[in-house]
Parts: sequence; structure tokens; C-alpha cells
Amino acid sequence: MRFCSLGSGSTGNATLVEAGATRLLIDCGFTQKELSLRLGRLGLDPPGLTALFITHEHGDHVGCALSLARRHRLPLWMSRGTWRAIGAPELDDDLLHFVSDGAPVAVGDLELSPYTVPHDAAEPLQLSCTDGQRRLGVLTDAGSITAHLLGALQDCDALLLECNHDRDLLANSSYPASLKARVGGRLGHLANDTAAEVLAACRHAGLRHVVAAHLSEQNNRPDLAAAALAGAVGTDAADIVVASARRGFDWLDLA
Repeated sequence: MRFCSLGSGSTGNATLVEAGATRLLIDCGFTQKELSLRLGRLGLDPPGLTALFITHEHGDHVGCALSLARRHRLPLWMSRGTWRAIGAPELDDDLLHFVSDGAPVAVGDLELSPYTVPHDAAEPLQLSCTDGQRRLGVLTDAGSITAHLLGALQDCDALLLECNHDRDLLANSSYPASLKARVGGRLGHLANDTAAEVLAACRHAGLRHVVAAHLSEQNNRPDLAAAALAGAVGTDAADIVVASARRGFDWLDLA
């Protein structure tokens, strides 16, 4: 089992998880052309994907998911709330699949465990993935910590955690007050220190990889995000992988 990112940030998000013959794309926040270019860097193309999972309806996550699913006959998984929020589009029965909090689903060689998060979307779901031996926990686009969220991320071999902003940089940014309140609010995005709290609560001896993701290009810096997460697990900041908006990050193995 391994995972990588095609890009992570406000301009688009896509995380690729591979287990056996299964390639799951979590979020699809790019145009079809851009997604194909980014997959091409890995020697892959859209027909080589197994399925898509969309966490919520915001454009930097849903992107070209519908057109990609239709064009390449890819099964598409999302919550009913997300489906309604994007206009309840019609898809063939073999393409559209609904998921809900706490109800695991099998997708090829992976089992997905969706869980709800506090975010300003209709029915946002983040998830963990397992091949039966290793588990990856994914958490982006959440404004605050809940016990339910922490429970969903226990015993993961790798964690991909949103580190959207540094509180001081956000407070002193050029964002209007309303946007600052939205980003930093309970249903907004995780600050570095809040992501570090999540990591500290999920830390265990078997945790192999920690990734800082969904960084704001205006209100955060890679060194700040890495330092915050490193402090939570007592490691060096160089041990934290930081996803970029343009390049994501390379494959990380869990085998």
C-alpha cells in the first residue's frame, strides 16, 4: 500500500492511494487536462484509476469528478449531501455510489471508512483507508477537533493532516475580516497548532509517515507547518512531508 498527492491547496486537491491492483483517487479538484498532466508525472492516466472518492462539494475538491467518471466509466463515491450540493447530477447506477459516516465500503483491495468532520459543506466526509494490514488516515477541510474525528484516526500507519494556516499570518493577512472569520472558524480550516493537537492525540509507536497538507499559500509556510507537526511527535521538522499545491508529494510506502 502506498499513497501520494497530485496537488494540495486551495487551487486543487487530489490524493492517490494504491493497494494491489486498486488505485483510488481521493478528491479530483482539477480540470481533466490538468489532472491528466499530473497523473502523467507518475506514468499513469485516468483509465488506470479504479474509483474516485469526493470528500465534499467545494470546487478545489470536486473539480472534474463528474466528467472524469462519465468519460472513463469510473465509480464515484460521495455522500448524499455532497451529491445534492453539486446539483444531484444523474449518473449511471454502476457509477454513482453513496457513502455515509461510519459505514465502511470495499473498493477493490481497499476498505474505506468515511467519517464526518466540522466544515462548512453540506455533508463532508473524510476517510481512512486500509488494505487489511496498513491504514492511512486523511483529514483536510475541517475547522475544529471532535472526539469522533480523533476516534476515526487512531492506529493509522500514516496521517495526512490539513495545516491550512498559521494563526498570526492569517490575522495579519490582506483577507477581509469575514474571510478570516470563516477560515479560522469552527467550520473552516485547521490551523497548524490545531493540526498538531490532532497528531498528538493520534500518535503511536507504529505511525510511520506524517504529511502536512492543504497549506494556504498566503497564510502559511512549509517550515511553520512542519515545525508544528514535528513538535507534536518529538521529531525533526525534516521528517515531516509537506504537500505542495503544484507538485503534491511523491509516493510514500506503507508496506
